[in-house]
Amino acid sequence: MAAGKKVKVTQIASGFGHQKNQQGTLVGLGLGKIRRSKVLEDTPSVRGMIRTVHHLVTAEDVK
Repeated sequence: MAAGKKVKVTQIASGFGHQKNQQGTLVGLGLGKIRRSKVLEDTPSVRGMIRTVHHLVTAEDVK
């Protein structure tokens, strides 16, 4: 991971009906509503959060 690298995370599905930890992860990423996007620093902790809710979000690198 290069310094200053960012990742854009967009929620594509609802967290309703999923496990509480997955709902909390969406909130931790700054999401919570479908089609909401956030640009975050590309860190191992953010990547782990994305991996936890990979079926509810899309992630793309930002230049």
